[in-house]
Amino acid sequence: MWTQASALLLLACCLCPAEAQSDGSRRQNIWDDPIKFNTKAKDLCTMMITGHREYTRLRLSCQSNKRSYWCEYLGKPYTCSPYNKNPRHYFVQMMWGLRKLHNACQAPKVIKPHMCRKASNDSQMVFSSASFSRSWSEATGSRPAAAQPARPQPQPASTRPASARQASTKSIRVSPRVKTSQQTSPQPTAPTVESFPKRMARQYCWRSLQGVCTYIIGLFRH
Repeated sequence: MWTQASALLLLACCLCPAEAQSDGSRRQNIWDDPIKFNTKAKDLCTMMITGHREYTRLRLSCQSNKRSYWCEYLGKPYTCSPYNKNPRHYFVQMMWGLRKLHNACQAPKVIKPHMCRKASNDSQMVFSSASFSRSWSEATGSRPAAAQPARPQPQPASTRPASARQASTKSIRVSPRVKTSQQTSPQPTAPTVESFPKRMARQYCWRSLQGVCTYIIGLFRH
């Protein structure tokens, strides 16, 4: 004859496997049911999670009519206690930040959802690879502004007082142009006429004796 205690024990035995199966289904929900969202640029993105223990991999794939791209994050979110209770909410919190971007793969390199803010850094997801080169800001996930041409630097104002500048301006005067006097060409002088005694001495006497010869020849000329 069944007693009430026996009936309760049998009911508990039947419900335990069902509850365990339900808990397992909830845990596997994040792996089997991807999270989908739209970015600020209207890209449709899908968050696919694989792995559970050593490393959890998040592959983020986005596409639109004009483009498609993907990126991956790695981490150990299971080191965070709240994650083990509700792993899907961990990635939902990630999604809240990603959907605010024009390009979901331009998020920060390291993402740590709010629910695990007190957990160790092992629980955060770290950027690992992407379908393009991340060449702009990694901190905010925004594209850099177009390069602006360099503006000319203003010349520093003079520190000299105005009175000194005025005095300096007045002191600079152009020196008057000096007129060069025209040099008059020297008038040609009439050639001196060589005397007969001197000419005779030059022709017939040694150079050292030309003075004496000139004197003697002059005496005979008189």
